[in-house]
Amino acid sequence: MNPRNLKYHREHDWARVEGDTAVFGITDYAQETLGEIVFIELPEVGTDVTAGTPYAEVESVKAVSDVYAPLSGSVIEVNEEVVDAPELINESPFEDGWLIKVRLSDPSEIDDLMTAEEYEELLREEE
Repeated sequence: MNPRNLKYHREHDWARVEGDTAVFGITDYAQETLGEIVFIELPEVGTDVTAGTPYAEVESVKAVSDVYAPLSGSVIEVNEEVVDAPELINESPFEDGWLIKVRLSDPSEIDDLMTAEEYEELLREEE
């Protein structure tokens, strides 16, 4: 079940919006599809990210995949715990396995993201 308080991007990323900032991560579906995550490369604080473009790279036992930004902004915090222990993404993709925190540059982009219900419908269509 995908948390109802998050917004979702079609590349299987989520955003938890908190005022003018947002926390990003990958969905449970994404981590399950990837399999055991063994490495993640995150951007540095101060890096600008753009909605719909890759900002990180995750490596699993199956493949190397890009992680796409659901919203645009500037990175203000990086979850160093997942860099040191990438398995946190598998264990807790919506809580401990968050990736970065961003100060939003265009909050109106939130309107382009999906609700949990819309994201679940997308997953059903992809099956």
